[in-house]
Amino acid sequence: MLSRVLAALSFFTRLPLWRIARIDAAAYKRVVPLWPLAGYVTGGVMAGVLWATAWLLPLPVCVLLAWLSRLLLTGALHEDGLADFCDGFGGGTTRERTLAIMKDSRIGTYGVLGLIVYALLLTGTLTALGQAAGTERLCALLFCADVFAKWAASHIVNLLPYARNEQTAKNRLVYDRMTPTEQGIGLVIGLLPVFLLLPLRLWWAMGPGLLAALLMMVAAWRRLRGYTGDCCGATVLVSELTFLLAALALCMQA
Repeated sequence: MLSRVLAALSFFTRLPLWRIARIDAAAYKRVVPLWPLAGYVTGGVMAGVLWATAWLLPLPVCVLLAWLSRLLLTGALHEDGLADFCDGFGGGTTRERTLAIMKDSRIGTYGVLGLIVYALLLTGTLTALGQAAGTERLCALLFCADVFAKWAASHIVNLLPYARNEQTAKNRLVYDRMTPTEQGIGLVIGLLPVFLLLPLRLWWAMGPGLLAALLMMVAAWRRLRGYTGDCCGATVLVSELTFLLAALALCMQA
């Protein structure tokens, strides 16, 4: 289990965990149930940076610094997936062409526009949430949204086949599907922060967040008849953003 935890954290972050212990290559194939566990680190760093900077700086600046901290920690892993997803689905019309575009390391117009729209929506939503709910509640929402979105996106591995094969995958890796026990573990890890840190009225934000993840999977199935790593990254960000938007709508009604 320790090897799988280290594999999940080393895959989702740039932490030099390989210096602590040797990670078996097979462990990376079985990290999907632990995706939300990585959110405890990435979401925790964002929340910590936001809380620390809020004592000295205006809220919009704190939001940008919090997001920047995750970009540096993850190497913009999910943002790269979102850009490739937008390029592929925006510029491709067939399965083969879409996969080819998504594998191209160059970013295109759709990818640039997708990242711009995402960045504006994320920073605007977080700033509005801070103003409506306060800094402490915003920190909790940041943490919960990251963990929850990784859990929601993890279901893509069980619901869809991999669209490529291990030889043509970007990272030469195809995830194993989760067993029922592993799904239970992921469920507990992914939802526990929401139940512990957020008031009951904000639990409803999970519904739109999960629906957004499912719609991303439907889009992947219709175009690719499966998923890719880029689909996983894009699904995480879209689910997270939708969760936060729903939380903002709930806070505005309070």
